[in-house]
Amino acid sequence: MRLHQETPFHEGYQAITELNGKHSDMMMDFGILKLNEGTTFQDNAPLERVYVLLYGEIRVTYNGVEVTASRKSFLDDDLWCLNMPRTGDVTIVGVAADSEVAVIRTENDRDFAPVVRCGDAIVNEIRGKGFMNEAGTRIVRTAQDIRLSPESNIMFGEDVHYPGKWSGFPSHSHPQPEIYYYKFYPENGFGLLRLGDEAILLEHNDTVKIMPDKVHPQVAAPGYAMYYLWCIRHLDGNPYIKPNFEPQHLWVEQPGAKYWPEA
Repeated sequence: MRLHQETPFHEGYQAITELNGKHSDMMMDFGILKLNEGTTFQDNAPLERVYVLLYGEIRVTYNGVEVTASRKSFLDDDLWCLNMPRTGDVTIVGVAADSEVAVIRTENDRDFAPVVRCGDAIVNEIRGKGFMNEAGTRIVRTAQDIRLSPESNIMFGEDVHYPGKWSGFPSHSHPQPEIYYYKFYPENGFGLLRLGDEAILLEHNDTVKIMPDKVHPQVAAPGYAMYYLWCIRHLDGNPYIKPNFEPQHLWVEQPGAKYWPEA
């Protein structure tokens, strides 16, 4: 399901999905925090919380610790995030004239120490090389998964599509709900997503709800870089470990696969 952002985000926090409100089937609060210079946001919700800096510069205070984070580009710069347990206050102040932070929250009874993840704590990969005539080559940055952060109920990271490239193919699905949040460069770009049996248009600042067991491969239009933040809610007793692939498409990654009939 596409949640289209008709107008630019305003200053402050804008909820897109709510744990106990709209789109609660995602089992997560997900929203966008826009900060101008001096804008202050405070959060003491009794939930596990993740704050992902998309761009800008912010000053973050949590449990008596103060850190400053900056990021010029979601396409080129490393991911920065803070993961908080259900206890502790967080204050985020805008330093740059314009900053954007994604906020993810969910239930988690485990106790763990707050952690800032950036630099070498992020798994950066170029995926898709050597297959499908490089049609799926892309940048993947993983911040949290069951191996990196077993204490968390939130798995998340970023994909960056080169123009005209695919991700999520061969088509796959999983039983855990997932949220995608998109950016394009230039901003008038677009992409297309197959979600189950639907075709969905993707535009700048759109969010997509991915329901359990729906396949979701996608492609960026030529000339436009496509970024998306992905976040998966682990299920109790069934965390995300690996996807389920559609068997009929797995041949495309086999050595020597032929993508065009021979004369």
